[in-house]
Amino acid sequence: MLGTVASRLAIGQSRSYGTMAAASKGLIFRQLFEPVSCTYTYLLADKATKEAVLIDPVLETAKRDAKIITDLGLKMVYAANTHCHADHITGTGTLKKLLPGCKSVIAKDSGALADIHIQEGDLINFGNFSLEARSTPGHTDGCLTYVLNDKSMAFTGDALLIRGCGRTDFQQGCPSTLYHSVHSKIFTLPDSCFLYPAHDYTGQTVTTVEEEKRLNPRLTKSEAEFVNIMNNLNLPRPAQIDIAVPANLKCGIQDD
Repeated sequence: MLGTVASRLAIGQSRSYGTMAAASKGLIFRQLFEPVSCTYTYLLADKATKEAVLIDPVLETAKRDAKIITDLGLKMVYAANTHCHADHITGTGTLKKLLPGCKSVIAKDSGALADIHIQEGDLINFGNFSLEARSTPGHTDGCLTYVLNDKSMAFTGDALLIRGCGRTDFQQGCPSTLYHSVHSKIFTLPDSCFLYPAHDYTGQTVTTVEEEKRLNPRLTKSEAEFVNIMNNLNLPRPAQIDIAVPANLKCGIQDD
């Protein structure tokens, strides 16, 4: 269910405002969706230089993403993951073949292969824009949040979801670590900063720092309450984890 009409309208208005604000400063921005794993892929590009970055591409939609980039006349410089995913195979390896010159990016702490390994404070530059890497472990050791240089947008991966957060019961997960990551690295951004997660399962597309600080049912709790909630979710094991994690440790490249 997508919620009430009013909430859907509010979400749509926030998304439209975020897109219009990006366009007004010369940033091309697209939010793309993969329905099986409910994954969002984000395209950001400098309208002037045409340099582009994709965040969290998915194998099954890599050809779609490459076509959009080609259709818009963009030059793909980086395909970056927020972390080593357990619920889908990344499209970075395929995109490198489809778009020559593209380099894969992931956190050094992920343990995954990539052309470029980054860590806290590193920048991904594309044209006149950049994304700052903020280390936000807790879902996995190698989780990063990417923050646009003017702090108007941030891409939180699985560390912070809309009214939720990523799991902490596998892949080096730790609820206390995640709690401190979100509060120290994401909730310290401006209240107006738009937050774009790697997934959403309810039809929502975007939130803000202010909303999550006020309304997130898990992260508004004390650390002890949060740890108790996360340790008692009792969720099923991700269906693709045994395939996705080994593949993602190799940049999503499959064995023949």
